[in-house]
Amino acid sequence: MNPAVSVVIPIYNEIENLDELVARLETALAGLDFEALLVDDGSKDGTGVRLAELAATRPWLKPIYLAKNYGQSTAMQAGFDAARGEVIVTLDGDLQNDPADIPRLLKMLEEDPEVDILSGWRKARQDAAIKRKLPSRIANGLISKVTGVHLHDYGCSLKVYRRTALANVRLYGELHRFVPALAAQFGARVKEVVVSHHPRTRGTSKYGIDRTLRVILDLLLVQFMSRYLQRPIQFFGGIGMALALPGGAILAYLAVLKFMGENIGGRPLLLLGILLLLMGVQLVGMGLLGEIMVRIYHEPAGRAHYLLREAPRPPTK
Repeated sequence: MNPAVSVVIPIYNEIENLDELVARLETALAGLDFEALLVDDGSKDGTGVRLAELAATRPWLKPIYLAKNYGQSTAMQAGFDAARGEVIVTLDGDLQNDPADIPRLLKMLEEDPEVDILSGWRKARQDAAIKRKLPSRIANGLISKVTGVHLHDYGCSLKVYRRTALANVRLYGELHRFVPALAAQFGARVKEVVVSHHPRTRGTSKYGIDRTLRVILDLLLVQFMSRYLQRPIQFFGGIGMALALPGGAILAYLAVLKFMGENIGGRPLLLLGILLLLMGVQLVGMGLLGEIMVRIYHEPAGRAHYLLREAPRPPTK
């Protein structure tokens, strides 16, 4: 029989925190029907061995061992793939998220059937201001503005999902921080909730200020997927026409000058016009190929271009 709740926790070189993490989970979720999927993301400090020892006496603890360090997004996806619960909870393995918050979030989700995702907000964040808080603040504002899903804290790993909200979400690269925005593309409704946050006391952080650039690159991907995945011709074709039209105008102007007897062969404007026109045509062609690929993806397998959801349920009194 499947458990009601699956807790997914990516772990990488957290042997110093592992015992306390498992103990806190056991205390916080006592009395609940749950499983904890701790995904060892290729740890090299003995985390995997200790995880196996802890799981030997705890039937609810389900370790997953990745062959190498794939990164947090892949580790989280491995946990999602193995999870059996109708509600899936995620949090970090460094003890900065508090497992004691989980029962409260589960109750909030149960009481509000209109919400599909509860996203944690570390309002009183216990991290270094310059190295961690500043990059996060910039990234959160940028992600909220671009995706339209406004959250104070995309980086908080403590989140609660209905299983249906993750049905169409696949994580790779560095997309784990974008899960609410990715799920919202498929109609998931997101609500932000203040959660506890503790300073890291053992182990070393796996993040730094360099992640801001990675966030920006991933954000470009998310924006394309959310707005143009079903209509790539509008993205590539729009840019292509914006280049091809001035390129064509330049060449038309030079053609008039040529007919008037002027020498245009050595003009840099000629090269610019040819370059703009060729780039524009290529981008329009990419858009057409993208449209063909979208139809190949959907039509042979009978995939619909839309998703349905269940009828609204009244709030629990």
